[in-house]
Amino acid sequence: MITLLYISAFLAFAIGIVHSVLGERYILRRLFRRDNLPKLFGGTEFTVLTLRFAWHITTIAWWGFAAILVLLVEQSVTFQNLAMVLAATYLTTSIIAFVGSRGRHLSWLVFLFIGSVCLYAATNTEL
Repeated sequence: MITLLYISAFLAFAIGIVHSVLGERYILRRLFRRDNLPKLFGGTEFTVLTLRFAWHITTIAWWGFAAILVLLVEQSVTFQNLAMVLAATYLTTSIIAFVGSRGRHLSWLVFLFIGSVCLYAATNTEL
């Protein structure tokens, strides 16, 4: 079972890479060449940015799941470890949403809040 869980963690990480690289190359780029994308906030730029960062934060989520699988294998699922994985996942998602949308898609604030709460929980020994 341990080997299968390690393989699963590796596959979750790998599928994230494949999803981002091939999705960018074969889906997003082709999609963005279309002239009928929805015009949000006066143009298609916000639509393109939102679709791109939303696509790639899926990869970050899968990497977070891969980390949880590793915690399971190593029998080190503790409150602090799990909270730290969640913090890293949400804080990374916040950065990608902020950079990817140039701060215009306000989801980055929500992800930042969630990640910060998880980080606080992971590092606060009084919980």
